[in-house]
Amino acid sequence: MPGAVVVIPTYNEKETITAIVDRILAADSEVHILVVDDNSPDGTGQIVDGIAASNPRVNVMHRTEKNGLGTAYVNGFGWALEQGYDYIIEMDADGSHQPEELSRLLKLLDGGANLAIGARWIPGGKTENWPWYRQLISRSGTTYARMMLSSKLHDITSGYRGFSADTLRALDLSKLDSAGYCFQIELAWLVERSGGVVREFPITFVERLEGHSKMTTGIVVEALSKVTSWGIASRLGRIPKSQPLANRAS
Repeated sequence: MPGAVVVIPTYNEKETITAIVDRILAADSEVHILVVDDNSPDGTGQIVDGIAASNPRVNVMHRTEKNGLGTAYVNGFGWALEQGYDYIIEMDADGSHQPEELSRLLKLLDGGANLAIGARWIPGGKTENWPWYRQLISRSGTTYARMMLSSKLHDITSGYRGFSADTLRALDLSKLDSAGYCFQIELAWLVERSGGVVREFPITFVERLEGHSKMTTGIVVEALSKVTSWGIASRLGRIPKSQPLANRAS
């Protein structure tokens, strides 16, 4: 299997970060990890520094302040591309994404997908310990995004995903409009409308048991606002055409 790295943005995740790092390392003996920490006041970055000191598969990027999920991933992607990894994977630090499902994601990338997405809202996908209103918000947001963006993806908001390095190199990430959670929607949509091969596979999403969710009403409103503006601009022909991606499907 070509080299893969899991990029994990963190801000105040001291309760969960050690466990998620250990689970990723155990799930695949070859996969590496990059934690992108936004100067967490609770010492998350220092905890990972300690792990990295004794394990060369673990790396840490320290950012000076909290600048948004999207910018954390873009910075992490840049580092991973410089290091020459073939596959770059996104995963949350809170344990909601299961490292034990990594093999299926990597298999899709190895099979030619530009982007592989772990989906909750397809047959076989499910959530655990999620209250009904969170499911309603997620399902409704996904449905609205699919409608406004004419997307065929069933879980365009999912943060459990992986890219081929060539795909990220071909995309102009500097032109992305979002820095927060709607970065996930915008990036998946960019790959889709660029003609990339996107494959979804079912995952089990588990609500975090430790720490606090970063999801707020403001984040939801921001995502709805941006999706609406992108959808309208697309219908009016105001979204620049994307450079076609090379089809990796075998």
